[in-house]
Amino acid sequence: MSHTPGPRTRSGTRSGSFLGEVRDAVTPRATLLVLGVIALQLLFIASYVGALHDPRPKDVPFGVVAPGAAAGQTVDRLEALPGSPLDPRTVAGEAAARRQIMNREIDGALVLDPDGRQDTLLVASGGGTVLATTLEGIVGKAEQAERRAVRVVDVAPASRHDFDGLSSFYLVVGWCVGGYLCASILAISTGARPANPRRAAIRLIVMALVAIVGGLGGAVIIGPILGALPGGVLDLWGLGALITFAVGAATLALQGVFGIVGIGLAILLVVIAGNPSAGGAFPLPLLPPFWKAIGPTLPPGAGTWAARSIAYFKGNDVTASLLVLWAWAVAGTVITMLAAVLPRRGRPETDLPASSPDA
Repeated sequence: MSHTPGPRTRSGTRSGSFLGEVRDAVTPRATLLVLGVIALQLLFIASYVGALHDPRPKDVPFGVVAPGAAAGQTVDRLEALPGSPLDPRTVAGEAAARRQIMNREIDGALVLDPDGRQDTLLVASGGGTVLATTLEGIVGKAEQAERRAVRVVDVAPASRHDFDGLSSFYLVVGWCVGGYLCASILAISTGARPANPRRAAIRLIVMALVAIVGGLGGAVIIGPILGALPGGVLDLWGLGALITFAVGAATLALQGVFGIVGIGLAILLVVIAGNPSAGGAFPLPLLPPFWKAIGPTLPPGAGTWAARSIAYFKGNDVTASLLVLWAWAVAGTVITMLAAVLPRRGRPETDLPASSPDA
């Protein structure tokens, strides 16, 4: 009697059970990658909900303009508010307060009228509509307790086409997505790690070209086409190119060091940690301490701050943010090249896919 052999697995061995098929289909490497995806999923939920579920103002830089002893008394009164929402300090005059708001040194100011019972609150909704509205609520209640009225003046108003001041954030998110997706596509199509320094340099050049095109496209869409932001196209173009290249170069560097896992690490840094801490939906003074601390050091946070400064604050106070983005770009470039030069241990299958002779 003849015997029909069982089906062969990819490795050429016969599998006679479902568990055998599972062992053959789900390799240890695939299992680790799936566990990594689950970890990213849970971190995504924890990061976004942790950062955004309960925004509370904490130590918002705030100016007080008042004559004589009234200035110190008002500072003490605002400093004693429950939960310490404000970090008040005296300012010489209304003009100085407006200048400090435009320089992004403070987020608002209260100008007391010594001859009347109506004071003026200066805010800047261009720095975040939610923060401006929060300051109105805090100061309004404090003034009401003193039986005084308050008039709100928006020193740097957000565009009427920029709902809640979110356009800058979404613009930066788009540039960041372009950066890590381009780098990821290079990894998926030709291997996570470049085969040699020349190939690494080619990837960085491609990334630079994509950054230039993407930066210009985003600046044109957000400005002349949609009219969402009033900032200059050239300034936003330069910022967009820098953000896209910084994120792309960092992703290439992570892939060069960790292989395909580097894509997950890039998502961890840019999407999971970077986006909720960027100050987009809720500006930095409204975020919990951890996200408030890491936000300015990551590309989404640095980019959002710079984009808002360009759009609404005459380009003031962008130096630190630009240095952060340049640091990511330079570090990513250097590590990408070093990863292609230094010898590697282990099997080379992460360097090149079977269908590609060189990458």
